[in-house]
Amino acid sequence: MANNDITLLREVAQRHAEIAALPIQQEKRKLWSDHNALKHTRIPVTAGFGMWNVWCREVFSDANMKCEDPFYKGYERLFRIGIFQHEVGDDTIQDPWVGLRVPFKGIENGLWGVSEALYNPKKRDGDAGRYDPPVKTWDDVAKLRAPRHELDEEAGQRNYDKLASAIGDIMPIDVQRGPACMHFAADISSHVARLRGLEQLMVDMYESPNELHRLLAFMRDGILANNQAAEDAGHYTLTASCNQNSTGELEPAFPNSGPRKRNELSGFFAAQEYALISPEFHDEFLLQYQKPIIEQYKFSHYGCCEDLGEKITLLRKLKNLRNIAVTPLANVRRCAEQIQRDFVFSWRPNPTDMVCYGYNEERIEKIIRKGIDDAKGCCMHICLKDIETLEGDITRLKRWVQLVRRCVE
Repeated sequence: MANNDITLLREVAQRHAEIAALPIQQEKRKLWSDHNALKHTRIPVTAGFGMWNVWCREVFSDANMKCEDPFYKGYERLFRIGIFQHEVGDDTIQDPWVGLRVPFKGIENGLWGVSEALYNPKKRDGDAGRYDPPVKTWDDVAKLRAPRHELDEEAGQRNYDKLASAIGDIMPIDVQRGPACMHFAADISSHVARLRGLEQLMVDMYESPNELHRLLAFMRDGILANNQAAEDAGHYTLTASCNQNSTGELEPAFPNSGPRKRNELSGFFAAQEYALISPEFHDEFLLQYQKPIIEQYKFSHYGCCEDLGEKITLLRKLKNLRNIAVTPLANVRRCAEQIQRDFVFSWRPNPTDMVCYGYNEERIEKIIRKGIDDAKGCCMHICLKDIETLEGDITRLKRWVQLVRRCVE
């Protein structure tokens, strides 16, 4: 089994390496570097997906992978997705290395020392679920433990040896030791809603503001300490941040770069759980706590799926803000009026209108052209994401990219 798995893995790794070495990748890097430096470029276009999406589970499911060993299977999937992304023909960069994460220690029971279990009554993959909040009373806050930066180097070495022996001669293996508190784990928003419960969190803002402030301060300090420990250990690298390889004015990413400071990197933060919270409460009960974490980085990207249309003035408080998400629910023109050309305008058109519910080029072109017109003068890119289905027709992504390119030219 192992020899056959390695043969299969080498085949897809080799193909991925060939794609990553194409001259087009350098052209894409230059495009994104200039775009994110707020220079005038053509509008970059991406069409991506997350591994939680239904169609991705169907197309790149375990059953559709050829490797049997779960370790090799995971990397086979990674390479096949990269190959498919290249075939889509968008502006996604394919890097000529593969990452290997050194496992963490001490967070087996949850990032904050308590279980954040997702409750799914029927236990069916793809069904909706909800978190069972472990902080049901304010006394339960005493159970929380700030996440430490501890790594299982022995497990990391075993995994490295296994992967290197299989494909180490095909591409570099980038060993990643960045902290657990990064991206969604560093924005406070994601985890405070799981710890306390989303509805209860909203109630707390009115009924228990002092207790909530103490919880948020605890989380802020825990994240800052976790990040500082990782930086002191030299575990931030050029591949340990968000969009490092496509952010202007920063050192381009390369594997195993060695230690870097957060103020040399780009960070990603969001506030999806605060989508329905007023700008005033967003500031009081989140942004003031996020700000010290975010501003450790050279540049920051803010936003994922939440509508930030009424909070852009608030976000201007961040001294290192560079990129703002404009989501399907946002008013594109209203956002453009506020963002202007001061920040990168990351527009995410509604995937349902684009590719998930039928494929209607007239509808797509009308929406895209209106969005481009509404954001005229902004430093915009178009990012199709959160695709839950392509109704069995994976060719839609490539056709969508071709259509949008015609609209932006």
